[in-house]
Amino acid sequence: MSRYADREQAGRRLAHALGHYAGRPDVIILGLPRGGVLVAAEVATSLQAPLDVFTVRKLGVPWNRELAVGAIASGEVAVFDRDAMQQLGITMADMADVIAHEERELARRDALFRGGRGPLALNERTVIVVDDGLATGATMTAAVDAIRTLGATRIVAAVPVASESACDAMRARADECVCLEVPAPFYGVGYWYDDFHDVSDAEVLAVLAEHPPTPHPA
Repeated sequence: MSRYADREQAGRRLAHALGHYAGRPDVIILGLPRGGVLVAAEVATSLQAPLDVFTVRKLGVPWNRELAVGAIASGEVAVFDRDAMQQLGITMADMADVIAHEERELARRDALFRGGRGPLALNERTVIVVDDGLATGATMTAAVDAIRTLGATRIVAAVPVASESACDAMRARADECVCLEVPAPFYGVGYWYDDFHDVSDAEVLAVLAEHPPTPHPA
């Protein structure tokens, strides 16, 4: 596959694959911060659907925070890859400091990004959860599990690029999984973008300001 120019282009391509959801009053798009929000904004605009944010934090191993063995999400949801932890010789006690740090960051981001937007109303809605890519799939898994508890009728996990293992796992987890590209070898999410800069809090807030919260449909 060719690389995406940036997250915005990836979002427009992803929206095309989700076109059958356009204009439906029950649909809401949730972006996973930070990078997923930029992709999700393009999807929401194209599908004429409301955009909101759902906070998730990856749980990396103590010596390499990029190597995920789990994730936490709003609503006190936590998922762990027990097989990976066993292979790496990591116990829950080893993860205690990582979990505590990410819980603090989750709370900070939740307060920042959701401030003034009110609680998410997902009951009886079709929720399209968007990220900029899936490597292990841990963060999307946590998001799907948490959103399930909020009463969503249907959950669609949607990403521009994913590893084969993460895409397969998500097909078994969500009601629908849309992975536009599943390259092999995978190399990592950032490899498939020309521009994969670290998205700032300010960028996320600016995008959300352009998509004010929308009331639950009557």
